[in-house]
Amino acid sequence: MARNKFNIDEELDVPFNWSQFKRSLVYIKKYKKNIIIMFFLSVSASLLALLTPKIQAYVIDELIPRSLKNWIIVLGVSYFAVSVAIVFINRLRAKTSARTGQSIITDMRTDVFSHLQKLSFDYYDSRPHGKILTRVINYVNNVADFLTNGMINAVLQIINLLLIFGFMLSISVKMTMVVLAGLPFFFLYVRITKPRQRRFRQLRANKQSNTTAYLAENINGEKVTQAFVRESMNEGIFDGLLEETKKYSLRAAYLAHGMWPISTILSRMVRMAIYITAIYLFRDDFIVEGVVQIGAITAMIAYSNRFWGPIQQLGNIYNQLMDTAAYLERIFQVLDEPVTVDDAEDAYPLPEIKGAVTFENVMFEYEKGTPVLKNVSFNVKPGESIALVGPTGAGKSTIVNLLSRFYNVTEGRILIDEHDLSKVTIKSLRQQMGVMLQDTFIFSGTIMDNIRYGRLDATDEECIAAAKAVHADEFIRNMDQGYQTPTNERGAGLSAGQRQLISFARTLLSDPRILILDEATSSIDTNTERLVQEGIAALLRNRTSFIVAHRLSTIQNCDRIMYIEAGRIAESGSHQELLAKQGLYYNLYMSQRMAFLKESAPVEEALPEGIPGTVMG
Repeated sequence: MARNKFNIDEELDVPFNWSQFKRSLVYIKKYKKNIIIMFFLSVSASLLALLTPKIQAYVIDELIPRSLKNWIIVLGVSYFAVSVAIVFINRLRAKTSARTGQSIITDMRTDVFSHLQKLSFDYYDSRPHGKILTRVINYVNNVADFLTNGMINAVLQIINLLLIFGFMLSISVKMTMVVLAGLPFFFLYVRITKPRQRRFRQLRANKQSNTTAYLAENINGEKVTQAFVRESMNEGIFDGLLEETKKYSLRAAYLAHGMWPISTILSRMVRMAIYITAIYLFRDDFIVEGVVQIGAITAMIAYSNRFWGPIQQLGNIYNQLMDTAAYLERIFQVLDEPVTVDDAEDAYPLPEIKGAVTFENVMFEYEKGTPVLKNVSFNVKPGESIALVGPTGAGKSTIVNLLSRFYNVTEGRILIDEHDLSKVTIKSLRQQMGVMLQDTFIFSGTIMDNIRYGRLDATDEECIAAAKAVHADEFIRNMDQGYQTPTNERGAGLSAGQRQLISFARTLLSDPRILILDEATSSIDTNTERLVQEGIAALLRNRTSFIVAHRLSTIQNCDRIMYIEAGRIAESGSHQELLAKQGLYYNLYMSQRMAFLKESAPVEEALPEGIPGTVMG
């Protein structure tokens, strides 16, 4: 299997961090009343369950020998009532636990999701989205389960052990020592296997995270997969990831399940030892007035059997605790991820703008030491239309991303109407900007929902007017349900051009003072593009606009064209001015024109001699 980013495991083998664990208690405090109720119910059920062997012993040793039938019936009914009460108490505890657990899951996911909404683009640029999804879903589930059940079970099992120990002592101190004699062997097994078991559980969690990340990416990229016939190769990679998950899941399971037979064998050995010692060594302890106390021996065996359950449960809870500590690390790692693009402490709302834009010696680096923009400076008047052209990777999209403050500038500053963007609130800035990114995204819902996405108070008429302005109204009305046509995630079922037109309408509906179109017409055919250009001409008038485009035919009427190369503005001017210079823009324009003329040339010119062609107009 090829090595790729999905094979890289997160390091989960971290020392237990009590500070992280204490931090998680904030989610419990909110539901402490439910936690107390759960604890009370658990202790009650445990106490009632531990009374049953005592009842049995009393019936066998006291009531049956004396033929006290009425009391036998009373205790029999009491035994049944206790059993029913245990069932109902456990059911009520389970319901309370489920309600509390789901509430904690909701709170934790809300906090993580809310924080994810604030993180800048660079956080998502550097991580597989599937791994983020694993933290929000799987890790939160595991942590919430431990906070609601694991902690209570740990305390409950300790109480059970103490109660069982007390009940055993009340029957026979010597027999209690026999039961305890098996503990060293159990702890020896735990000590030998725990480190390996923890490591395998960590590796299993990592492999599951890798599998989820790879699955999420492939679902999003399935069309590309099929286009490049990568199905078999991707299946092989996915099978490899599943095999890794399976391998470590089985290893963890084998060791975990090994604890059950060990405890079972020890329990059987202890039971045998109880019979032997009761008959040969401690016989006198179980003879009262010449009668062997069979009930006491039976109760002792019952308690000895129950004694191993809490110990095994505590071992499992310890495993869960260690896993929870690692999961908490990852969850709090997301919550502690610094919000690099955020409002300054003294940030103020940006007042209604006219649209003047100034870049002053702006430098920007995605990676330290690798500048993408180098001392970029320019001024844009309100209502001016600016086109950004140049080779791929030159920094065109970076300029408009900085203007939208999706990233912070490394050096220099950007101003709108003399307001430094770093000193105004992000919300007030973006509310006055309309941004259509190169990667158009359609959300689940309806077409109307997607158009209204950035302006929820817009009326249907306003949404339809925006769609008409970009010539999306016609194809929308031709759909079965028109504007109420359901849309799937990422706009499955819509063409690339239709998705861009819907996104265009969404952007225009916000009525921005500054409009940014980043390759906004790249998926629209030439005829539709002309219609769109006509439709938005009035909207661009008296509105500052930045247009990033590779097709120069779409930006020739802009007030100014900036040719970006290697992070700098190499040329700037109108279309005619740049052509007259015969520089970089001229070369780019001529190369596109020659390509267009070549594509439009008569077919017969491209055919070998002797083969007739048809002239195409």
